[in-house]
Amino acid sequence: MTAPNGPLRVDAPAVNRLLTPSAAADVLAEVLRAGLDPESAPPRTAVPVPAGELLLMPAADHAYAGVKIAGVAPGNPALGLPRVTGSYLLLDGADLRPLAVLDGAALTELRTPAVSVLAVRHLTPDDRPLRLVLFGTGPQAYGHLEAVHAERALAEAVVVGRNPVAARALAGYARTLDVPARAGTPGDVAGADLVVCCTTAREPLFDGTLVAPGATVVAVGSHEPTARETDTALVARAEVYVEARSAALREAGDLLVPLAEGAIGADHIAGTLAELVRGRTPSERPRLFKSVGMAWEDLAVAGALYRALGAARAFDRNGSEGLGNLSAM
Repeated sequence: MTAPNGPLRVDAPAVNRLLTPSAAADVLAEVLRAGLDPESAPPRTAVPVPAGELLLMPAADHAYAGVKIAGVAPGNPALGLPRVTGSYLLLDGADLRPLAVLDGAALTELRTPAVSVLAVRHLTPDDRPLRLVLFGTGPQAYGHLEAVHAERALAEAVVVGRNPVAARALAGYARTLDVPARAGTPGDVAGADLVVCCTTAREPLFDGTLVAPGATVVAVGSHEPTARETDTALVARAEVYVEARSAALREAGDLLVPLAEGAIGADHIAGTLAELVRGRTPSERPRLFKSVGMAWEDLAVAGALYRALGAARAFDRNGSEGLGNLSAM
């Protein structure tokens, strides 16, 4: 499907309506099972700018090519603006014709929980409700709460945030989903089955010795080599999984800081998301999934959104509700 007058412009409401994080996780699992090798994915380019950082993330497969240009502006939240901005340009894989321009922030807010959901599927039990401890109160925290809730029954959600009002607000939102929830403290990780960290923290959020054997920690907040959400104690005792060893050892401060300290070696990474999807079984040690976000994930999800858009537009012509801004550029 191509737009007759140029690439389609797909805004955030359309992205949100076209695909759920669980469906996006299915897409990621499918491409990994089909043989995609994340180790060969092009690296992210980061360029410092006065307002923060520009990120360039290209990727290609046989069906599509694409590039995300994202801005990370740390000062934006104080101005009432999103911290992450940007756009995603999706191209035809055969001839590189532009097909669509998607809201880059919305794509990131869909893709990141989808990656986490895929890890949660393989690293957490599905035979009992989980006690979730969630660090963060921003868009990714809300997105991860919804995504995990859709995948696993939750016995409780405990929200830990720098802003107590924001933490109570997210806990209140969790209760609207029929999840028992409250604001908590970092010490609550001691009783958690699943800890999700989606913050802008540059230093560890909690004492890693408190994490129980068999519990899972998912950390998605940073791709910077000097920033981390988890401490050396957790990393050293955990079975560590990543999207790709090459990307993690290039960008993941959660691993690079302990590596520089001599607490772990480069071989400490136990496995990758692809290995989990293809059948690797985790141990009973604490498990850490460290995500930095990769361009192949954006491409896979953007391609799925474009295919879903084709189906939705066909349905739209028969009288369904609108999907948002789907105009041709």
